Amino acid sequence: MSVSSARATPAAPAVLRATYFDGRSARPQPVHIWLADGQLHVRGESWARSLPWQAVNWPERTRQGMRVAHLADGGLVQSEDSAAWDAWASSHGLREPLVVKMQQNWRWVMGSVVVLLGLVIAVQQWGLPLAARALVALTPPALETALGESTLTAVDRLIMQPSQLPVASQTRVRDAFAQALTHQPAGSVRPWQLVFRKSRLGPNALALPGGTIIMTDEMVTLVDGDTQVLSAVLAHELGHVQQRHGLRMLVQATVLGTLSAVVLGDFSSVLATVPALLGQAHYSRQAEREADAHAVKVLKAASLSPAVMVTLFDKLKARRAASQPKGQPASDAGSSGAWLGIAFSSHPSDAERVAFFQTAAR
Repeated sequence: MSVSSARATPAAPAVLRATYFDGRSARPQPVHIWLADGQLHVRGESWARSLPWQAVNWPERTRQGMRVAHLADGGLVQSEDSAAWDAWASSHGLREPLVVKMQQNWRWVMGSVVVLLGLVIAVQQWGLPLAARALVALTPPALETALGESTLTAVDRLIMQPSQLPVASQTRVRDAFAQALTHQPAGSVRPWQLVFRKSRLGPNALALPGGTIIMTDEMVTLVDGDTQVLSAVLAHELGHVQQRHGLRMLVQATVLGTLSAVVLGDFSSVLATVPALLGQAHYSRQAEREADAHAVKVLKAASLSPAVMVTLFDKLKARRAASQPKGQPASDAGSSGAWLGIAFSSHPSDAERVAFFQTAAR
């Protein structure tokens, strides 16, 4: 509190009854207190003392409970009549900070909660992506490559198995995609490498930081080795590589995890989940749209129709329908959460993406 005036108003007591503790014993002493000439005056039965009001600590007022003033020598005065104390303090110009008044008003509290939630949403939606872009731009490629290697190791340990696809089939897919990329401007394609894995997760493709793209055997089998469809899938994943979405996602997730660790006091969980987090990166819908747009650009430059991606969605839909119990409609990969990589649950809906590629094909 601060004192702006020492003049009492007629509506409030100039002298207040209170209880005094000297800080050395537990014996309470009834006293009278008042403010005058910048001094807090305390008078007991046979004694009196005065001290500058600046030497008094006036704790924040609470809605319930007694009022207390702490003295510089360790003593204190208190009053159980909170209404009388508040009127006395106000009449003597003891002003509460604005934050205390806000804490005592439910409207201010609710308003503060709404503002805080708004700030959290704004930071998550706009602040973090902007900060992630800036930090990623400063990240050396060597560090991104090392992250990709550690992520590939984690993915192989957790969800992947060695590929059983014939080497000739792998080479055919790899060469077809490399041929499609020859139509891109020189120097515009980031370094990439394609690896194949067998997966318990089914048809899948995902891009890791540093340019590694994983394609599962099941994806190749799903489309009967159609190199045009697989090139479209890889063009989408290369879009993630080009935009460095994996590293951006890691930066955003790490910042959020670090903030949580600051609150919870546990950084080990953040460090332990980074590789697995990268290996199962749920990109934002905006990132997926950017990757789809990149796929269209690559396909058109290579004289391939973007409609080949529609073939993939048709086959995925048929596969889901075959795996559903009889009589139950197949769910959309964009909302089921059962697919990773090329069909993450965070992707835009299948219908939206099919329409996008059909429009691009026209």
